Amino acid sequence: MDTLKNIGFKKHLMTAISFFLPIVCASGFLLAIGNIMGGTSISAFSEGFSFADTMTTMGGYGLGFLPMIVSAAIAYSIADKPGIAPGLIVGFVAHGINTGFIGGIASGFIAGIVTVLLYSSIKVPKWMEGLMPTLVVPFVASFMSGLAMYYVLGQPINWLVGLLTAYLQGLNSSQLILYGLIIGILSSIDYGGPINKTVFAVVFALFSEGIYPPLTVLIGASMITPFGYGVAYVLQKIVKKNVFDKQDIETLKAAIPMGFCQITEGCFPIVFKSWMKNMIATGVGGAVFGALSMYWGCDSHIPASGMFAVPTMTDNRGLLFTLALLIGSIAHAITFVALMKPVDPEKTILIEEEEEDIDISELKIG
Repeated sequence: MDTLKNIGFKKHLMTAISFFLPIVCASGFLLAIGNIMGGTSISAFSEGFSFADTMTTMGGYGLGFLPMIVSAAIAYSIADKPGIAPGLIVGFVAHGINTGFIGGIASGFIAGIVTVLLYSSIKVPKWMEGLMPTLVVPFVASFMSGLAMYYVLGQPINWLVGLLTAYLQGLNSSQLILYGLIIGILSSIDYGGPINKTVFAVVFALFSEGIYPPLTVLIGASMITPFGYGVAYVLQKIVKKNVFDKQDIETLKAAIPMGFCQITEGCFPIVFKSWMKNMIATGVGGAVFGALSMYWGCDSHIPASGMFAVPTMTDNRGLLFTLALLIGSIAHAITFVALMKPVDPEKTILIEEEEEDIDISELKIG
């Protein structure tokens, strides 16, 4: 029982996300480029295929088998190397019974916990100790966890996913705006940190069930900061208030192109100078974008890759996504320019001398 108390569910989920996020990004780019070039999935090797088909197919494989990847990653995080085999096998079970990404998470925790419990409870003769990590534990853990997925958890997870899918598909306009606003704020304000990763786990679970708008909000919200800075650079000239120093302008030359690929890290040299003010501006921009994107039903069919996701959206939603991104970036820029103190554009300011803390206790409602 002490073993279970120290599992740390959040820690292992975050570890799994950090493991499979590069796979999501790589697969997303492959699928996006393949789709742009007119590629289709290769169904039989002997039928012949184009270069675009290979890109689309590889991307599809990476995204299609994510339940197994996340299951193996969680089981590895919990039980180290002995958890990989049962995590992967039970992840295939979760995939096979159509429990999706949520099933992959559940199977990873089951496989990892069962593996740890087996190691802490099974005592074998000395001559069998070498077989424990290679045969006994992987076999028994896979067997027990697989049965749990087939006979205990599979049906409830399918029911839960179906219930959630039906609820989200029946949202009205005001609810769509509210959820978009919340997702936009949470997925943008920590610049790809733990809050963003937690939101990603939730919206990717919906994405795996064919509900694309929530994850599309996360994609755009991750680009709000670099694009907002780009708009702010123009806006500061219009209002005659310089908010970027010499170093900031150099940072923008790399940060904005990186933003097109949904990479926020290029903005860190600017963000770290005044974390709170930047976070407020990003939250405003993310909220405006998220509300509009969700309301307009923008639907990226790949879970990452920034502006490369636009061609995968149906009808005119790619144009609406771009418009929402522009409006959100303008909102970010206006807030950023209003909050920041004027600086000399010819000087380099490494750290803001004094940043006034925002005292929440001073806020009064009503």
